[in-house]
Amino acid sequence: MFGISSSDETRKSASFSRLRLLKDLADLNSLPSICQVAPDDPADVSHLTVTISPDEGLYKGGRFVFSVIVSDEYPFSPPKVKCTQIIYHPNIDLNGNVCLNILREDWQPMLSIETIVIGLVFLFKEPNPHDPLNHDAAAVYNQNIDLFKSNVEKTMVGRTLDNIKYDNVLI
Repeated sequence: MFGISSSDETRKSASFSRLRLLKDLADLNSLPSICQVAPDDPADVSHLTVTISPDEGLYKGGRFVFSVIVSDEYPFSPPKVKCTQIIYHPNIDLNGNVCLNILREDWQPMLSIETIVIGLVFLFKEPNPHDPLNHDAAAVYNQNIDLFKSNVEKTMVGRTLDNIKYDNVLI
């Protein structure tokens, strides 16, 4: 009867989400130089491309691209993040799904796009085989780190491993 209609609430939610996202994007100037974040379309900042180019660790020399989709529920719901390439990583499955706790149960509205990007950087510095999406890669990591390193090197150049063709991610 009285008050705000559901369409008005949806518009206000979308407006708040967009303002928060614009603030988050404006605050990205402190990211390390190995990270890039850009909207796919400047008119629609809810679809972002994040590129991580590690300069150390097992994935050094690679360029890893992620799609980030921010819904109208942001920051109360985390963005959807997917790796756009087929890579060999314990925390990223072959469909590009990313296992990062802040994208799931540890998400809080105070977290930001910058927090997510730093979390992705950390996955390449310190893969976590104890919370995997790619169970095969995690098992190799846990059982034979040298074989895991060799598998990362092979797959980063686009070779096939266990009948799976990986994308060439070398810069």
